[in-house]
Amino acid sequence: MASAPRLLLVLLAAAAAAVGPCAGGRVDLWPMPASVARGAQTLLVSKGLELSTAGSGYADGKGVLKEAFRRMVAVVELDHVINGSYPRGSPVLAGVRVVVRSPSDELNFGVDESYKLSVPTTGNPLYAQIEAQTVYGALHALETFSQLCTFDFNARLIELHSAPWTILDKPRFPYRGLLIDTSRHYLPVPVIKSVIDSMTFSKLNVLHWHIVDEESFPLQIPSYPKLWNGAYSYSERYTIDDAIDIVQYAEQRGVNVLAEIDVPGHALSWGVGYPSLWPSATCKEPLDVSSDFTFQVINGILSDFSKIFKFKFVHLGGDEVNTSCWSATPRIKSWLIQHGMNESDAYRYFVLRAQKIAISHGYDIINWEETFNNFGDKLDRKTVVHNWLGSGVAEKVVAAGLRCIVSNQDKWYLDHLDATWEGFYMNEPLTNIYNPEQQKLILGGEVCMWGEHIDASDIQQTIWPRAAAAAVLRYTQLQRVYYRMKHLRSASRLHI
Repeated sequence: MASAPRLLLVLLAAAAAAVGPCAGGRVDLWPMPASVARGAQTLLVSKGLELSTAGSGYADGKGVLKEAFRRMVAVVELDHVINGSYPRGSPVLAGVRVVVRSPSDELNFGVDESYKLSVPTTGNPLYAQIEAQTVYGALHALETFSQLCTFDFNARLIELHSAPWTILDKPRFPYRGLLIDTSRHYLPVPVIKSVIDSMTFSKLNVLHWHIVDEESFPLQIPSYPKLWNGAYSYSERYTIDDAIDIVQYAEQRGVNVLAEIDVPGHALSWGVGYPSLWPSATCKEPLDVSSDFTFQVINGILSDFSKIFKFKFVHLGGDEVNTSCWSATPRIKSWLIQHGMNESDAYRYFVLRAQKIAISHGYDIINWEETFNNFGDKLDRKTVVHNWLGSGVAEKVVAAGLRCIVSNQDKWYLDHLDATWEGFYMNEPLTNIYNPEQQKLILGGEVCMWGEHIDASDIQQTIWPRAAAAAVLRYTQLQRVYYRMKHLRSASRLHI
């Protein structure tokens, strides 16, 4: 059976073929670039399409560009045999010339992802031209180029329609995320990589890895090696080398990995290896707020994280905290009284202390919105509030001067199977935010693939194509693409 990303490519290709690359004057690119100009000529694409980097300031020491070009060609060919004959005098595109100005391949948050893609109709040899400030803009350009190409089943050649093309593009938001959850169902490393592959087709750039939760703790933590005793089984674990491999695989594709540990709630699995993290043997959540050992463990985890996850942010959760175990446990209740705290005070104390630890390891922090709803004025100014409960929160967050990521569950939770692609598509992150300075505080949005009912067998077909609808709003302005999503939905009968 073909891999999930390959089947997703089949879906996207079928959707494009359903209306033609530019049928009826339409431009079928996903997400729609910022500026598009095109002609009416059809080019043939050489069987031996070449990559040229003449004039580029980027040395490609890690092979980021070379490998991206190889993947692009595979996407275009879709494993077809390209063995047709070129008609005499037909214009043939010999290759793609890529000029990257910056020599750096550091995937920092907010990296320039803009590009210019030109496909001329004259030249000898005839080359498409990509210009980008960074290699990550060039990766997006290659993705767009692949969408211009279609396989002609009669000619058995690759065609590129509606040339010449001039496309100018840059993303609307710097944060365009997808959450996966390996705590509710373990996802093998190849499956995680397949999700990363599929993200690039819609130019998503952050994989939010919800690694642990109350159900399981699958990741090796060298500082506290018994933590992964909380994994589902001996084999359902990720080593440090696995995590490094996933991060490097994602970076090669222009995707940052955001790691999450959810504290103080959603942490029952931590106590399997270290029972002293539980308030008591009969009341196991949230983590013990009264114990310095709790924060030593968090410090150890984040210290180990800092060697693996180089993204600017770490996610510390903070949602759905039922604090009743703290008052129900006599020693913790005594600690609360001694420190003049009630349960709500202790919740705030825990979140803020965990934030300080993360900052000490060089991270900015992301917390779920309950932290803002309960004590937003006390959060560190490096906090990004992750909206998930519903609408109306983002505008309050930015009015308070904090940054925000939008994932409201009524629209952008992929595990809500009754949530339609139309709802994903119409969910505008800047709703009711009109001040330009406040709009800048919306970093972007994220669709969430929670894992209670999703595993390796169905994660891809549950993510797509609805995630592609949401990707539009995070990459570009709302576009008139209803007909294209209809074809994506129809093509989903291919059963990714």
